[in-house]
Amino acid sequence: MQAKAAEPAVAEVLALPEVFATLDYDGYRKVQFDTAHARWADSAAGYQVHAFPMGWLFQEPVKLFEVTDGAAHSFEFGLDDFVLHDAAFAAAAAKVPFPGIAGFRINYPLNKPENSDELISFLGASYFRALGRNNIYGLSARGLAINSWVEGPEEFPRFSEFYLERPTPGGPVVAYAALESPSVTGAYRFEITPAHGDVQETFINVTARLFFRKDVQELGIAPLTSMFLFAEVNRAGYDDYRPQVHDSNGLVLQRDDGEVYWRALSNTPSLGNSYMWENNPRAFGLYQRGRDFETYQDAGAHYERRPSARIEPIGDWGQGSVRLIEIPAKLEAEDNVVAFWIPSEAPKAGESREYSYRLIWGDLNPRDDAELGYVAETRGGQGGFSGVENEASLRKFVIDFKGDVLDRGDPKQSFDVVASATGGNVVSSILSRVDANGVWRLVLDVIIESEAPVELKAYLVGGGKRVTETWLYQWRPQA
Repeated sequence: MQAKAAEPAVAEVLALPEVFATLDYDGYRKVQFDTAHARWADSAAGYQVHAFPMGWLFQEPVKLFEVTDGAAHSFEFGLDDFVLHDAAFAAAAAKVPFPGIAGFRINYPLNKPENSDELISFLGASYFRALGRNNIYGLSARGLAINSWVEGPEEFPRFSEFYLERPTPGGPVVAYAALESPSVTGAYRFEITPAHGDVQETFINVTARLFFRKDVQELGIAPLTSMFLFAEVNRAGYDDYRPQVHDSNGLVLQRDDGEVYWRALSNTPSLGNSYMWENNPRAFGLYQRGRDFETYQDAGAHYERRPSARIEPIGDWGQGSVRLIEIPAKLEAEDNVVAFWIPSEAPKAGESREYSYRLIWGDLNPRDDAELGYVAETRGGQGGFSGVENEASLRKFVIDFKGDVLDRGDPKQSFDVVASATGGNVVSSILSRVDANGVWRLVLDVIIESEAPVELKAYLVGGGKRVTETWLYQWRPQA
């Protein structure tokens, strides 16, 4: 990949047979890999390899190889490796050459020894997603983001080749990937350790070596993409029987000094951008908090089972920012939340860089016995008192904190509230314990002073030290 970076980018153009090129969403779903043809099914390691066909959104081919004894051998796939649930498509596809595959997935017995569950899939550009125990697919990760929502077009690097080391029983599965785009090439290594025994999470150690063909305006390392439609903070305007709809509802950032940010997500008619400067972050990620069915009431989508994903840098990443992008969305089919790390110095043509990190997938539920209380819920609405007419510029924000650290001392203990609003004025803050569910509820009334976004921040202090996560929120005026 380093050698390729010294050459002009050449897009691999493949004219798909019309029967594949014109597949729509429903048609693509009717072309399913035949699990009886799984590669590695005879292995005692428990892993299986399945392929995704080309077609619909996936028009670029991916090459897949197996590595044994230091040599790479191509995994070959044909039409007979797929179950075709549409007779007309099957008849037409049999008359043209099979165009190849667009990606693959690896299965493993995550939940029950007798079942081969989806563990991780790579499909489309540099997108991939994985599961912990008892999860179903939700948010996605990417190999790299380039110029996301900045001036000019975004560039979507893609994984063009994968090399899978044949795994051994009890060990991880290792995959190597070649990344290509007009501005950069990359060599990636993924060491994937699935949930097993008492471990509920899937761990992926990622190493990315990047070689730049061109200057890059903004480089996004370890990108995560998710969906947030509405929750208790923005239910107004959604005529929906479900209380909440989202794959993730907060961004976590663990700072180098130990402070933990919980940035509650938002979905409003205007684009949201938040840059959180940090020197060598310990971790960041997009989390789904709320693991009860009652939180969502969706017996089909089961949002309570969507995984959280946490990025833990390996080594010193230096100075930079975690950027959170919130894109207006009207449908839950739209991924509208993006988060990634931006190094303080943008890369230049001819430069090379390496980043390593651990990517953890699973419930990642906050521990009640942790040193810091956590944000359990964020709510919002018209400020002031109910039953009387209040100023339209007065907003109310309600933050529920939970954790054993908040209830260890005197039942009548009190905490100090530290709250601020950039672009607004906190005119009232009331903290009380709600005996019905054991949360500590902070209620803020904020005067909105302009049409610009308002940056809100709050946390609790007890015994002279911070005892909760730092709650962050960006309130943006409705159009």
